This record gives sequence, structure tokens and C-alpha cells, in this order.
Amino acid sequence: MCDGGCKGGARGRPNMAPVYPKAASYPEYAQLVNRENAQVDRRLFVDEAIYQAELQQIFARSWLFLAHESQIPSPGDFIRTSMGEDDVIVVRQRDGSVKAFLNSCPHRGNRVCMVDAGTKARGFICNYHGWSFGIDGGLRGTDGKVYEKDQAFEKAQIGLTPVAQIDSYKGLIFGTFDPAAPSLLDFFGPFTFYLDIMLDNDEGGTEFIGGAIKSEIDCNWKFPAENFVGDILHAFWTHQSGAQAILGAGVDLGKRYDELAFQASVYGHGIETNLDKVGNTRTLGYPELVDYVYDLSEKASARLGDLRARAIGAISSCTVFPNFSFLPGQNTFRVWHPRGPGKIELVVWTLVNKNAPEHIKEAYRKGVMMTFSPGGVFEMDDGENWEYSTRVNQGFVTRQQPLHYALGLESTDLERELPGHIHKGSMNDANQRLFYTRWAEFMEHDNWTDLQNGDTAPPQKSVKAAE
Repeated sequence: MCDGGCKGGARGRPNMAPVYPKAASYPEYAQLVNRENAQVDRRLFVDEAIYQAELQQIFARSWLFLAHESQIPSPGDFIRTSMGEDDVIVVRQRDGSVKAFLNSCPHRGNRVCMVDAGTKARGFICNYHGWSFGIDGGLRGTDGKVYEKDQAFEKAQIGLTPVAQIDSYKGLIFGTFDPAAPSLLDFFGPFTFYLDIMLDNDEGGTEFIGGAIKSEIDCNWKFPAENFVGDILHAFWTHQSGAQAILGAGVDLGKRYDELAFQASVYGHGIETNLDKVGNTRTLGYPELVDYVYDLSEKASARLGDLRARAIGAISSCTVFPNFSFLPGQNTFRVWHPRGPGKIELVVWTLVNKNAPEHIKEAYRKGVMMTFSPGGVFEMDDGENWEYSTRVNQGFVTRQQPLHYALGLESTDLERELPGHIHKGSMNDANQRLFYTRWAEFMEHDNWTDLQNGDTAPPQKSVKAAE
């Protein structure tokens, strides 16, 4: 297996070391995010050239979510996913480590793995010419000994292209194609303070249950990502009828707004939370889940502090830049895989605490299906809005009009000692502004030094607050 240090072999064969894309600079695209006037050019959502730049600048460099540890517990267990539009296999190694590879045969490019997931695999075989690869990505054999007879053919120098870096955080596995990318923890920065609300509120850790739900939505990937990064405002209008169907006609989501609510953002990752303890959990429709969150509250407070304990089931949402999102309380975790400027593949999982009783896990699974699945009462509302938001931007005259993200420009909170850029209340555009600022930083900079020291970097006080 070539690990990046291979040299070209005899008889002038080309170097078979992995070739990763180099970052470029697109200052003209960065200017499409007008930070001073809080405006975003609509071409971000429909332009093919901008989309191709995103695949290079963002998805080929960022740390992207791949899998949960619970999905591949044993050697040979694997899952197929995407990093941008690159098809990837994530597989547990015999030594217990995790590796990931492009799901593309180096011979003619065909997929070597056709299924979504599997267990105890010994390798992967390309259907086209029978090339076989071990779970470590190394070439094990070819069709009919044809190549083995060629003295210029060396299997050790050919294999599946590895994802450059793999790391995990409290059960969540991420990867990046960029060998020069900072560590996963540096990519998160002090935003781990907020990730722990879901990942570390109980001893024993977390797991994904019930498989995955996949669907396609005809929208640009940034609309759902920015929705989850901090758009609670839409819920009081878009989801009011769905909430009433589950909780009763007298429910008013707007009345659940809490004066302690806030938004937090680090490097474009963002969370908004209402601190009402169980607002999101109630909408799953299972009273026993509300009881579970209340019963967990005391232990969670001892682990995380009172503020984060209050956010476990609260009306809240979160996006890890660029395209990994979840809803605390509703326990739906999802990735918005880009499939062109006007389409995404949405993959949804249900996350639970490993130590939760089985009937609680089952209630979360059913609740997620009822609310955030292709037939869910909330997912349908969102999908329709994102599709029309994308579609109308294709009009020539429409594209000339900027989109406005100026709600809450004066909402910066300098008093609360929390990590990141903090804004008062959750009903403003603060996190969306920082999300698109991060997008612009990726377009503008071709190196990680500038990326990690831009406007979305955490204020110095917030780093200390997270320690």
C-alpha cells in the first residue's frame, strides 16, 4: 500500500502516490459575501462554476463527517459515504484503527464497493476487471494473472487512494483529503464545548441506531446547512402546524422562546439554543422522552454544567461547517451531501446514549422518523422551502438581487463567558452571517494559517472560557 511516500518504479512508470488537490484562491467569489452590508449574492446557490470551486476549496479541505464508531465496531466492518461528491469507503482495520479510501478502482475508475455497508469484509473487488483490494486499500490481485506476468507491474505501488487524515471525536469519525489540514480538534476549536451537549451528557457515550434514512432534495446544500446553524425563526412559522398536530392545537412554538437563548459560532460552526430543557424533545410526541431528559438533567449538570444540561432537549439546532448538522432533543443527525448546485442527498441517523433504556432508544427512533424523515411532519416543510429558495434564484433578474442577513446586527453578547462569537437571543441572522463569512474565507485563502486566523476564529476570551 502506498502511503504517500512512494516513488516512480522501474521503466519510467508514473508515481502512484496519492495525488490530492491543491487549494486555489477565488477572491472574486469571496466578494459575493458582503460582510459590511450583511448580504449574500444569489449566485452562491445556482452557479456551476462556484459549485466546482466549493468542491475544491471546501469539501477537498475541510474535515467532513464520515461515520459513527458504532457503525463499524469490528475489523472488516465498513460503510460507504461521500466527501463532497467523492465516493468513499470507511473501514475498520484489523488493528482497530479506521481508514477511508476513494471508492474507485485505480485501473479504470469503477466502484469497488457497491453496497452501503457491510460487516467482516476481507476486501473489495472491482466488477470490471476483477482487481481486488484488501481492507487496508492495498492491491491484492488482478484478473487472470495478466498483470503479474508484466515485470513492470508492481502491486505494492498501486492501491485505493486513502483519505489523507482520519480522526474521531467522542464517537464521531471525520476525514479530510488535505494532508496539510490542522488536526480535527483545531478545526473544531472551542466549539467542542457545544458538541458535548449531545456527545457527552451521559457516561458510556453514544451510538447510532436503526440504520439510515436517505432521500434527495432539489436544493443547494447551503440552505439546509444555514438553516440548522441558527435559523430558529422559521420554526415559529414553518413548523407551527406540525407542532400542533403532535402536541395539540393550543401549542405556540413562539411562546417557548427564552430570554436566556443565545447563538454561538466558531470557524463557521454554529449552534443556537433556547435553554428550555425539553422544547425539541416534546415535539417527538413521546412523553417518556421528556421524563428521560428531566431524569438525566442532574447527572448531565454535574458533567457539563447547568447551562449545557438545559440545552440537551431544548429548542435548538447545530451545524458543523460545512454540511454536518443535528438537532439536540430531537436527536436527528444528518449530512447534506452536495450533488450539484441544485441537489443534495440527505442521510439521516438517530443518535442515542448507549446507556439509555431500550424503550427510550426505540421512542427516539420512531420520533425521528415521524418528524425528520422524507415523510416527517417537519422535514417536508423544510424541504419544500429549500427547493423553492434554490429554484427561484435561477431567474436572471432575480439573481441580481442580494439576499439579506441583517437581523440582529447589534446582538453581540460581550458579557456571557462562553466559547466563540456569542449573540443574544436565537432569533437573528448572526450564525448565518458567520457561516457565509467562513465560506468566503475558504474561497479567499489557499493556506490554513490564514483560514485559522480569519474573522470566524474564536475570540481569545472564548478560548480561555472553554479550557
